[in-house]
Amino acid sequence: MRIRLLAQVCAVILAIGLSIGYYYYSTAQEQEAQGLLSQAENYYLNAEYEKALTGSDEDFTVGFEQIISNYSGTDAANLASYYAAVCEYNLGNTQQALSYMNEFEVPDGILGVGPLSFKAVLHTEIGNHANAADIYVQAAEHDENESTTPYNYVEAAYAYDDAGNTEKAREYAQKVVDQYPNSNVLVDAEKLLGKLAAVNNG
Repeated sequence: MRIRLLAQVCAVILAIGLSIGYYYYSTAQEQEAQGLLSQAENYYLNAEYEKALTGSDEDFTVGFEQIISNYSGTDAANLASYYAAVCEYNLGNTQQALSYMNEFEVPDGILGVGPLSFKAVLHTEIGNHANAADIYVQAAEHDENESTTPYNYVEAAYAYDDAGNTEKAREYAQKVVDQYPNSNVLVDAEKLLGKLAAVNNG
């Protein structure tokens, strides 16, 4: 009985120890990854997308690819996935960019709107207009405001139109007209509604 109790106590102590150990390990991992990320960001900001992705042997730096592979689960690796997607897109590799965006965990609030819109752009580039439209709607409603919401609704309407879904196209263009009459994309929404009406009447 005492041996069993001792084993249980030891198991609890071990679990606590492992938890504390993992906390310090994960914190150290995050700090290390953030340091490496800042180096890759410098290449990114200078539009050196290849170096940003893979690093530089000459400068003894690593790129977003290595950060994603070696520091999985950290915030730095998550952000590296987004950076890598943008790099691949600028290098003309849209499908690879989309793969990285599928790994990216979109943050809450306004910071998540841009990445969602970018993901929709990638779907448009490869001809997935229906998927792009759905993601634009997500972006519009991810953080509702007077700027990004009507913009993404209009983009969703265009994408639905390109996908052949005129009903959805009309729905989201009309949302802009009805709910965001002061938006700078109001004219775009009205033009699309006019085009859809002409097609329907024709």
